[in-house]
Amino acid sequence: MIRLIFSTVLFLFSLLVIFKAPTNILWRATVALTEFPHLLILASLLLAATCYWYSSYKLQILTLSLISFIIFSSTIVRAYNRASSIEGSLATTFGNKNYSKLKKPLKSAFSFFTLFTGLDNKTVEYKSIPFKKTDKLQLSFDFYSSNNNEVSPCIVVIHGGSWREGDSQQLPKLNSYLANRGYNVASINYRKAPEYNNPAPIEDTRDAIDYITKNCKELKVDTSNFVLLGRSAGGQIALLSAYTLHKKNIKGVVSIYAPADMVWGALTKGFKLVIDTDKVLGDYIGGNVNDVPDKYRLSSPYEFVDSTSTPTLIIHGDHDCMVSVRHSLHLQKRLDEHKIKNYFLDLPWATHGCDFNISGPSGQTSTFAIERFINSVVSN
Repeated sequence: MIRLIFSTVLFLFSLLVIFKAPTNILWRATVALTEFPHLLILASLLLAATCYWYSSYKLQILTLSLISFIIFSSTIVRAYNRASSIEGSLATTFGNKNYSKLKKPLKSAFSFFTLFTGLDNKTVEYKSIPFKKTDKLQLSFDFYSSNNNEVSPCIVVIHGGSWREGDSQQLPKLNSYLANRGYNVASINYRKAPEYNNPAPIEDTRDAIDYITKNCKELKVDTSNFVLLGRSAGGQIALLSAYTLHKKNIKGVVSIYAPADMVWGALTKGFKLVIDTDKVLGDYIGGNVNDVPDKYRLSSPYEFVDSTSTPTLIIHGDHDCMVSVRHSLHLQKRLDEHKIKNYFLDLPWATHGCDFNISGPSGQTSTFAIERFINSVVSN
């Protein structure tokens, strides 16, 4: 009976790979299920193997385990299929740079064996540097120095958390990865909602870049080459900063599952048990979309795309139940209309927070795309 219960539970969890999670807790489970699929595949095989020794409920357990195995394996199959076209598409869009200059770049966008071995990624020690003081708080960024000990481009990383949570230490493995590949990384903190509304985080991003520019000799930063990278709410901040600050030294922006069309997002409700869109957006923007529509437009990166906008890499999972993938589709369409170089890395299996495991299917493919994109847009 215990084996039947386990196989049933595993089967029910596998359905989250197919259907969007209806609650916040199940969304978190989906992240684990889709980004550690090899462990679930092994669990399915193990349950099926027990039928060799035990005959009770044999047919039911074999059936449920086989279905679970197929569903969990589909994540890996889709990752291989998606990975096959990434490098060529990026080269076509942004130019084919010589990647041999990178230190130990990923050779492929996805490897099954890397799920078990992990990426070659030594942790880089960071130093916390204060860059802005207000009457109520002091903001700092975590600075990861490039391992080449030379003047290098700087990647400004902006964390997510619905504009009210999170900090500069969110998902730090990518910061170390980029530092190990010859880039400086500044993971910044910013003023949060509901005490602070848009455009406070944009101003903080600008001030962080200005601080780094003024202290470039000490930090060994190439001030002509900045790239902004943000996840979720941080992606909205990164996009809006790139499109509105009009700094010529911002050479590219990476948007990872970010809300890009704030007006559409406010009018289109998702699962309230996953995220309370009205409250989150209201706290950040300062009111309901029907009461302050102009503020929503001013917070929407989609509205600020024009012929001078920054080259953009968009990463979003089709399975995202928190920030609809349509945000990124809208942004891509607007960028195409204005002939701005962009690439949309859509991940059919992935949900919000999909790069949580840098060695998972989404972590590998997104890291590969980010690495190639940065190397393409920064000048030598």
